[in-house]
Amino acid sequence: MIVAIDGPAGVGKSSIAKMVANKLGLYYLNSGNFYRGVTYRVLHLGVDPTDAQKCIQTAKEARFDVIDGHFFLDGQNVESELHTPAIDLWASKISVIPQVRSIVNERIYELTQKLDIITEGRDMTTVVFPNAEHKFFFDAKPEVRAKRRFDQNPSAMEYERVLAEINERDEIDRNKPVGGLKIAPDAIYIDTSYLTINEVCEKVVNAIKGEKA
Repeated sequence: MIVAIDGPAGVGKSSIAKMVANKLGLYYLNSGNFYRGVTYRVLHLGVDPTDAQKCIQTAKEARFDVIDGHFFLDGQNVESELHTPAIDLWASKISVIPQVRSIVNERIYELTQKLDIITEGRDMTTVVFPNAEHKFFFDAKPEVRAKRRFDQNPSAMEYERVLAEINERDEIDRNKPVGGLKIAPDAIYIDTSYLTINEVCEKVVNAIKGEKA
């Protein structure tokens, strides 16, 4: 079974996907790990991250797997090594290369042949898993999403700057040439602006079970 969730930044996709995974015994597939894995490989091998063709080749040669619920790259569990400042910086640039996205999507699809998963991102319901059994699109007002981010770390930057970055990110996500943020016509739309994480989780679980949300 494949459960796919899309939506902009700050709507709670990751937190809710993990909760639903725990409730229903699904594997939470973090699509971002694949792009971070490619980036890790690029940097670890000394490949020039500004050279798109070399990044594409590096992605082609990468081996991804999920073993006992953990993400493996080239036979090694690298989950704890995917969140460094360097990977944060370059993953956002490498992930927009169309051929890299195509390679990652293929690898993700291959893995789902042996797993029941829930996954989230920007194009899970439209590009990666257009035939997913259950599709959801989470949304929330930009001001609400900015407030959530600001409350998580109020000393990091001013609220106005957080809001500006949210709006900028939305614009970029919607206008990507490949994998742009769109609402799949058969996705269940959920506005999370004034719902708790538990309330959204309940709606998703009930929809998957075929119960009234």
